[in-house]
Amino acid sequence: MNALLYALVVVIWGTTWIAISLQQQSGISTNVAVFWRFFISALVLFTFVVLCRKLQKLAVKDHLFCMLQACCIFGFNFVCFYYAVQYISSGLEAVIFSMAVIFNTLNAKLFFGQQVSTRFYPAVLLGGLGIIALFWHDVVGSTLNNHTLMGIGLCVLGTYGFSLGNMISARHQKNGLDIFTTNAYGMLYGSILMALIAGFKQDEFFPAMEFSAVSALLYLAIFGSVIGFTAYFYLVGRIGAGKAAYSTLLFPLVALVISTIWEGYQWHMNAVIGVILILCGNAIFFIQTPNFRLSQMLKRS
Repeated sequence: MNALLYALVVVIWGTTWIAISLQQQSGISTNVAVFWRFFISALVLFTFVVLCRKLQKLAVKDHLFCMLQACCIFGFNFVCFYYAVQYISSGLEAVIFSMAVIFNTLNAKLFFGQQVSTRFYPAVLLGGLGIIALFWHDVVGSTLNNHTLMGIGLCVLGTYGFSLGNMISARHQKNGLDIFTTNAYGMLYGSILMALIAGFKQDEFFPAMEFSAVSALLYLAIFGSVIGFTAYFYLVGRIGAGKAAYSTLLFPLVALVISTIWEGYQWHMNAVIGVILILCGNAIFFIQTPNFRLSQMLKRS
């Protein structure tokens, strides 16, 4: 089950970059784009939980946490990512977003007292080096100026918001709350927040959009949000926030495979090395190996 959820998250979120690119080309404002994405997602989720009679009654405190989660992971973090890509390359953004693994592990220890696995350090080191190797040209090709620093800052802020949203989801599950219900309310609150900001800025809520942009919006709402976030948060509850976030290191691999097929992306040695390092990091994190202790080995000798 964990492997299925992990693969589902990697494949879905690894393909959403195409939809985001198509949506940005339509000229729709960032706030309106995020609003429609999560408004549609909330409608789909509420329809599902009502029809399946899974809608759970939440206490006022739980609603407040859903609102906080909306700000962290269903609203402001996406605004940060959408604006950041205007200042830095998507490759550099992927490198920075890989920090979610570190943020999740540290936040899990901070908020829940979870111990850091000894596998964490070598796995993150290999994964981080792999991401840097994968996007080496984007990293070294970025000129350090005010715009670049702005993009990096926004991306780090969005990534930390993503991590805090993970912690709130873990809190929901520890309190026995249904993921479908909390996601539905969180996405609804996120869409309301984005609608208020878009209205304040007098953004156009119904811009002219081509079929490709509408299709991209629906893909982001249903697959990227409803299915993707549900699978991911289940993963957070089952294997922990740190391991779940390690899936973020695999998103770029899926994106590059699609780019190879559709856009003729040319693989270079640094990309191949990056893929190998990332896969090795995943192997350290998830492949079960016998736990040999030094003391046991000395006794046997």
